[in-house]
Amino acid sequence: MKRYLLFAAVIVSVLAASCSKYKYEKVPGDPLKTRIYTLDNGLKVYMSVNKETPRIQTYIAVRVGGKNDPSETTGLAHYFEHLMFKGTEQFGTSDYAAEKPMLEEIESLFEVYRKTTDEAERAAIYHRIDSVSYEASKIAIPNEYDKLMSAIGAIGTNAYTAYDQTVYVEDIPSNQIDNWAKIQADRFKNIVIRGFHTELETIYEEKNMSLTSDGRKVYENILSSLFPNHPYGRQTVLGTQESLKNPSITNVKMYHDTYYVPNNMAICLSGDFDPDEMIATIDKYFGDMKPNENIPALQYEPEQPITSPVVRDVYGLDAENITLAWRMGGAASADADLAQLTSDILYNGQAGMMDLDLNQQQKVLVAYGYPMIMADYGAFVLQGRPKAGQTLDEVKELLLGEVAKLQAGEFDETMLKAVINNRKVQIEQYLDSNDGRADAYVNAFINGIDWKDEVEQLDRLGKISKQDVVDFANRIFGDQNMAVIYKHEGKDPNEQKISKPTITPIATNRDATSAFLQEIQSSQVKPIEPVFVDFQKDMSKLEAQAGIPVLYKKNETTGLFNLMYVIETGTNTDPVLNLAFQYLDYLGTSQKSAEQIKQEFYNIACGYGITAGADRSYVSLSGLSENMPAAMQLFEELIADAQPNEAILENLKADMIKARADAKLNQGANFGALNRYATFGPEYVRKNTLTDEQLQALTSEELLDKIKAFANLEHTVLYYGPKSGNEVVADLKAYHKTPAELTPVAETVRTRPLLTPENRVIMAEYDAKQIYFLQISNRGETFDPANDAAIALYNAYFGGGMNAIVFQEMREARSLAYTAQAFLSQPGRLDRPYMYMAFIATQNDKMGDAIDAFQEIINNMPESEAAFNLAKESLIARMRTDRTIKSDVLWSYLAAKDLGIDYDRSKAIFEQVQHMTLDDVKATQEKWVKDRNYTYCILGDSKDLDLNYLRKIGPIQFVSQEEIFGY
Repeated sequence: MKRYLLFAAVIVSVLAASCSKYKYEKVPGDPLKTRIYTLDNGLKVYMSVNKETPRIQTYIAVRVGGKNDPSETTGLAHYFEHLMFKGTEQFGTSDYAAEKPMLEEIESLFEVYRKTTDEAERAAIYHRIDSVSYEASKIAIPNEYDKLMSAIGAIGTNAYTAYDQTVYVEDIPSNQIDNWAKIQADRFKNIVIRGFHTELETIYEEKNMSLTSDGRKVYENILSSLFPNHPYGRQTVLGTQESLKNPSITNVKMYHDTYYVPNNMAICLSGDFDPDEMIATIDKYFGDMKPNENIPALQYEPEQPITSPVVRDVYGLDAENITLAWRMGGAASADADLAQLTSDILYNGQAGMMDLDLNQQQKVLVAYGYPMIMADYGAFVLQGRPKAGQTLDEVKELLLGEVAKLQAGEFDETMLKAVINNRKVQIEQYLDSNDGRADAYVNAFINGIDWKDEVEQLDRLGKISKQDVVDFANRIFGDQNMAVIYKHEGKDPNEQKISKPTITPIATNRDATSAFLQEIQSSQVKPIEPVFVDFQKDMSKLEAQAGIPVLYKKNETTGLFNLMYVIETGTNTDPVLNLAFQYLDYLGTSQKSAEQIKQEFYNIACGYGITAGADRSYVSLSGLSENMPAAMQLFEELIADAQPNEAILENLKADMIKARADAKLNQGANFGALNRYATFGPEYVRKNTLTDEQLQALTSEELLDKIKAFANLEHTVLYYGPKSGNEVVADLKAYHKTPAELTPVAETVRTRPLLTPENRVIMAEYDAKQIYFLQISNRGETFDPANDAAIALYNAYFGGGMNAIVFQEMREARSLAYTAQAFLSQPGRLDRPYMYMAFIATQNDKMGDAIDAFQEIINNMPESEAAFNLAKESLIARMRTDRTIKSDVLWSYLAAKDLGIDYDRSKAIFEQVQHMTLDDVKATQEKWVKDRNYTYCILGDSKDLDLNYLRKIGPIQFVSQEEIFGY
């Protein structure tokens, strides 16, 4: 049978290539009509044509990652990913011949530095590295790669590194294929290592961020527990602090020559292109890359069976939790399919065993599970957070109890069919975008999976029996072969940070351009004419019963629907709404239990959700289109007949109080609360937050009354799906139960952000080695579309990406942060103001440098004609190829309506920007940005911060967690 399938695949490949110079493979029944080419040098090219928008999602994947790092320089794959943005002999420099000797000296100095142990000698060597690097920076052109991408209208410029792969990401206009391929080929073939020590400082910041991430600590302990012999468990993607302190450019170059070769790479594409032209272009630029026939196989000892639990204790500031993990086979093994199916039976967010037995019955605060599948091995992971007064070991026993039920076959066999239907929905959603398609190709290539196996996955899953799942569970899960990671609350005794080195800010050379960039800019491509959404043509306005307006857009690509009821009220009017919706999720009706309702939704591959925003609430139903009437009926039954349950409500209150206490331990949650407090003020926080006492006083009757009243409010329906407009209106009339007259929504009194009449500092304590810093300013100006073009161009020039002023100054030149941004935000509603915001996460000892740098570039904006022209070209190119499609048409209409207009503002912006100059940006900066007052929000450990420095900025207000959270 296998021989027959192989023979069929070969025939398909030969027939598919019969009319083309390039042979390719394809798989019968592949909905994406994927073509897979292999060039003579071994380079793989996966492609899928999608004409929805004139853009192409590109991923260039290299089958190398953290597991391939040399043990003496861990983290190398990751920091090489960063260095791939620094340029080649052709770009990133104004004179490579003059720059080269200095780069060679820097390389040799680093080799001495890494082998030197005397701290005084190391400091002297590093000072020399810094000095030579500064001189070299006068010749270099930082971020010229990003300038090249801006010049061709690329967006989403990025890259990522994991254990098995390094992947480079670009989303390009469909008329820039030749320029894109030319740039990428030069980059991959001729990388030059420059800007090394400043980029390492950025990587230190990323490492420092990871050291305060409890989730990453748990993840790394899972791997080290299960894979003591494999690099998955022996080293981390970001590397050790010792390795980062002692890098080797020589090792970096050897690494590139070994792994960045065509027979270890794949180009993965989806979008608007001609496949024959695309493969010819790729061959033209990448075809001369030299393969490496001696790519070293990864060497490691096979893992031995785990015969007793591997127990680890992890400490950090976040709330406690527990993780159980078991080793299994990798992505290409039979375990992968079984793990996916088993995972969905155990936990799927709706009706899995853990969903119904643990979460629905409120036995834990939250529990979930998932397979963590990598190329060489995988892990099956279960995690849980305890309720108030519950121990981690009690959660552990509950998780193991679900495993025991699975092993005993205590689940309904019909669950298997439901899992397949729901996975079908997930796959359709995933592959309904260029990004999803290209990402699927990356995963197949990196994991060594034949595309035919990917296409046939649903069929294979459908053949897995209940006994197969039970056998898998009994083979994989045991109480002796697992890892147990206890995540405790408390200071990490092993916490370290990488100290701030002395670095001379490098030259930015904004006006310098290489001949290569000039060539790309002057190249002639056929322009793509912009297409702006026309709400009169691109959507329909219908009407259902009781005068309900229906915004309709047909789904032409999948069999999935999304039905949304939009109600113009939210937590600003009633802060109890979200609690009422959470309560509803635990309730059944007089005829069905809550568990039965969840199972019925899952069986028909549909789901529902209700959420309240500040000023607007949403009810959503989604899933397989043929089951929309059943989903509507089921939801309407629940709304109309939800039965109170006092035990559930008391549990929910206790869990909410515990979850709110847990939020106070989390850095991101603290920063979000500080931001809200600073933006809207203490009165807003008090008004919109339930105290514990108010929460405890709520009754079932009160909450259910709110739900019933909410269901009868005036609302708008948004529909995106394959049904006709008439069919949708008919379904609404048949299944959406409404009174003859809906209740008008009470006029919402919207809370406006506080004005910023003077500088002030708001300081909230959080014990971490990095501060989160935000400065915000509100002068009270409200929306006027006449401002759109100027603000859009200012943001593109100043804060719009890697080529913008903020990135160049804060990260590239000064190495102050891994991430930083600043921009003038547009109002989302007529009554909301324009606001200026700047954010950075940086080491505590860099706070003053970061704030000073922000003040300098915000108030005295660096001016560069070359940088302006690139920002303008990039904005125009992006707008030429932007398309508002699918359900985005409906949401764009709502957004326009919120601003009192009924048209696409992009058309006017596009027309105006083309005639604007750097003087217009300068005028915008003078009018909107220069010398504003700010509220400076700082989340950090005041013991490590220079408070005298902060007092020079403005008076400091120290705020407690109770003040910023409101409870």
